[in-house]
Amino acid sequence: MSEKIRVAVVDDHEMFRAGVIATLKNTFDIVGQAADVPSSVAMVAQVKPQVVLLDVHVPGGEGGGGAEILLKSRPYSPDTVFLALSVSDAPQDVGSVIRAGAQGYVTKTITGADLISSIKQVHEGYAVFSPKLAGFVLSAFQGGSYGGAASDAPVHDEELDRLSAREQEVMRLIARGYTYKEVAAELFISIKTVETHVSSVLRKLQLSNRTELTRWAVDRRIV
Repeated sequence: MSEKIRVAVVDDHEMFRAGVIATLKNTFDIVGQAADVPSSVAMVAQVKPQVVLLDVHVPGGEGGGGAEILLKSRPYSPDTVFLALSVSDAPQDVGSVIRAGAQGYVTKTITGADLISSIKQVHEGYAVFSPKLAGFVLSAFQGGSYGGAASDAPVHDEELDRLSAREQEVMRLIARGYTYKEVAAELFISIKTVETHVSSVLRKLQLSNRTELTRWAVDRRIV
């Protein structure tokens, strides 16, 4: 039996934090929690969680909130992955943590089951975003937030033409941050069919994961 993913929760609202932990504790190993910037950085440095659920607006420190925690924690635990979990969907909030290196951003309207799925996905290396935030996230990519300058390259039709019409539909939704479940609902197909299409798209485009697929689509401005 594989070991549980080690997860920490950062949120300054105690009742919300407790509720999240109650939702996750049967699936993950909850190794830490914190409510402000200094204690969050110290906690990450000490327990080195694999995934941190990170609120954007966290008090203390220099006033940088979740982005400050992420930047200050990185030297102590470079392998830790951060998933923002916030009530805010404001562009500046999304942009701040994405630029700081968060692997994903979901809002607090997310269901418990989808939150569990999102944690597993970011742990596996995928980028996960609430669909309604896709525009902000794509802007962040185009601004070079993931370590590279935006590409002005035109659409490579020969690459896109490798994909069937349905594969192109799935590709665009996945690149916008939709989960497999959300893609299935949007296109009225099964989750298994979505998984099959994604595997085919990645193989045809010679990409490794959803993060690379998103960058591929954004670089070609076809999302």
